[in-house]
Amino acid sequence: MAVRLVPITKDNWREAIRLKVREDQKGFVATNVYSIAEASFYPDQVHCRAVYDDDTMVGFVMYGYDDEDYGGYAIIRLMVDERYQGKGYGRAAMLAMIEALKQQPDCDKIYISFEPENHAARALYTSLGFVYDGRIVDEEEVFRLDLLSAL
Repeated sequence: MAVRLVPITKDNWREAIRLKVREDQKGFVATNVYSIAEASFYPDQVHCRAVYDDDTMVGFVMYGYDDEDYGGYAIIRLMVDERYQGKGYGRAAMLAMIEALKQQPDCDKIYISFEPENHAARALYTSLGFVYDGRIVDEEEVFRLDLLSAL
């Protein structure tokens, strides 16, 4: 599976805000409309991408440089639409995002945080090499991927 990350623009934002997680996941991630609005206030720090499989939008990711909460680059949000979950899109989107962030010359770590009750997120992120760094930010556990030690 080869997903691609495409910037959110005036041409695809409506499709992005129609993506939804399952009902039991709604407390784990902000809506895409909220994320797009939030990113509009920090255009130099936070970026949103649609996750596509060919021409089908299957998910959404938000990332950026967050020196205040994380101390580096962070994958701030990741969601896969309920229709496409369980097909490997979350893993593929994470791998694509990790590769994109590796291209930043000053990126030696990538952070991600999630609700402690989100066991699916924990399983995915730890399988990709993220480890708990001992911090809680906004009631979410912070995990870190050390790129230098992963080489």
